[in-house]
Amino acid sequence: MAVKSVHVVPQAYPRHHEGHECASMLDESALASHPVSAISAEKLKQLLESCIIRASRKSGREILNLPDGISAEETERRLLRKGKDLFNYFRKYPGDPAATAHQIHRKHFRDVAIEQFHNQSLQKGRMNSGWRYQFLAFDCANASHRFKSVADIGAKEADFVAVIDRMDVPETVSLYVSVKNRTNTMGGQDWPKAIAALEQVAKHDKNRSGAYCCVFGIAMDRGSRRIRRKQDTKLAYSPNTEEWLSDFFWTFFANRTYTDIMSAMLDVLDAQQQKSPLVKDINIPEKLLEGFGVCCKDHKLIDDSGRFNDAHAMVRFFCEK
Repeated sequence: MAVKSVHVVPQAYPRHHEGHECASMLDESALASHPVSAISAEKLKQLLESCIIRASRKSGREILNLPDGISAEETERRLLRKGKDLFNYFRKYPGDPAATAHQIHRKHFRDVAIEQFHNQSLQKGRMNSGWRYQFLAFDCANASHRFKSVADIGAKEADFVAVIDRMDVPETVSLYVSVKNRTNTMGGQDWPKAIAALEQVAKHDKNRSGAYCCVFGIAMDRGSRRIRRKQDTKLAYSPNTEEWLSDFFWTFFANRTYTDIMSAMLDVLDAQQQKSPLVKDINIPEKLLEGFGVCCKDHKLIDDSGRFNDAHAMVRFFCEK
């Protein structure tokens, strides 16, 4: 669906002049700089430990997270329920319903459940990583003391807003930041809608004073920054929205390089001495697979041998809620 074209007024924040490699983008040299004392290694470690804990609470990385000391009966009950959760994931994320139905036709539910378990584990890992670096960017911006204020504004389009002083005039620029793991987190058709939505948050923020700039911070793709443009006209989707890749993003908010951030993260993960197994090496309990199979049977998707026997029934299953 096409995004409705809305006239956007360029914000009056300092911009790089024509001819500069970042022409028309925010001129960071006209903003308050980082204090001489950077975030210490010990402080960064504390921030990393905190964001790992909070990300795990928000989106647990492990699907098989059974507490110690529970009875065999309770373990079985929980695994059967996790099998049902896996079935619900299977229904919610079929990819291409027709292609998926074609692919699993005549396959045993157990083989399909194992593949779905691996897919769900990978998705949870990506979600956990996304929350981790979103929290870290916010915390580093706070701890850097570069910004006048840093706040979680509670809007799904923006993760936080950082207000920074200008050096040339007694005014501020409000940066509305949405953190993504990688540029392919969103499809190409989703970027115009996301850009428009983020700018709407900035425009209608009653607590803002002064100019705003919208930022999509990319935590793990190398590069500096750019402006997303329409393919046909090459015009910017918004003159006030920039995409900051990892080399620029982390330096701006944390005064640390992308390599510094990832090296510090590795050290913290190593210190925890809790290595997550490769998804393919996870031993999936039979009771979880059985729970998946029970749901398939209840929905009449498999025959008596446990195989998906009707591809058209699968299409209806995916498409009709």
